[in-house]
Amino acid sequence: MEKINAVITGVGGYVPEYVLSNDELSRMVETNDEWIMSRVGIKERRILNEEGLGTSYMARKAVKQLLAKTGTEPDEVDCLIVATTTPDYHFPSTASIVVGRVGMHNAYAFDLQAACCGFLFAMDQAASLIQSGRYKKVVVCGAEKMSSMIDYTDRATCPLFGDGAAAVLVEPTTEDLGWKDSYLRTDGMGLPFLCMKAGGSVCPPSHFTIDHRMHYVHQDGRTVYRFAVTNMSAATELIAQRNGLNKENITWVLPHQANIRIIEAVAQRLEIPMSQVLVNIQRYGNTSGATLPLVLWDFENQLKKGDNIVLTAFGAGFTYGAAYLKWGYDGAK
Repeated sequence: MEKINAVITGVGGYVPEYVLSNDELSRMVETNDEWIMSRVGIKERRILNEEGLGTSYMARKAVKQLLAKTGTEPDEVDCLIVATTTPDYHFPSTASIVVGRVGMHNAYAFDLQAACCGFLFAMDQAASLIQSGRYKKVVVCGAEKMSSMIDYTDRATCPLFGDGAAAVLVEPTTEDLGWKDSYLRTDGMGLPFLCMKAGGSVCPPSHFTIDHRMHYVHQDGRTVYRFAVTNMSAATELIAQRNGLNKENITWVLPHQANIRIIEAVAQRLEIPMSQVLVNIQRYGNTSGATLPLVLWDFENQLKKGDNIVLTAFGAGFTYGAAYLKWGYDGAK
């Protein structure tokens, strides 16, 4: 029996129309374009500012585009995984809302919460479902409305994050393509350094938590930066070594889009020139679980069948990891 591999066969995406530039941010909080660009490399970010719209709105836009591009009927989808840290509600899942709105009547659906590593973790789950032989079409969507939990009076965090969603279709193939290997970890030590302090079962919403602005992203930037550089670099090195990958045969490195300096450090560790690193942080900022699929969406036309792609990410928890993906089709076609 031929080995079943799990391959991405299409990408869809959506970003809100509203663009929050560094110049506009500088009128909201004490910062400026030069400061933001020199430290994180972000020029602008997209914000979903229409009242009453949440993460599921962007997710279903991305999923609908994906289905249209791949000629897939909603009823053909077996499973939908939505990677998000900003669900519409505590319950039900954002994925359940998306399958209902899109009409995926034959799919089961669930959310996966691994912060900025969400898409990486969800892809590994989707690959396992496909490789089991029980599922034929799995949609993985990374979607985040980060603006819903950003304090726009905090100059340390408000320039970093944006909103957006992108989705991929994962299908079986017997070709030597697709999700080849992954190294994923959660060290469990990240709580004090990157979290939302209130809103969960430990510290439910109250007048106190609202008055003390505890429902926003809290981040110890220096600690997170050190962790990200060290562990993303180590994870990508490990994936490269055990798959015989090096600067000669890696086509693209696709890193989580959190900070241009982190991205450059990872590329340097692999001895990969920045011309082979896929970067769109300047346009969207950090969209957490949506960054990796949004990069695939942005650069789809440049990807060719057989391209060796190394993906890596880190996130709250701390979560981190890397994966090796052999691209499945010529994006320009």
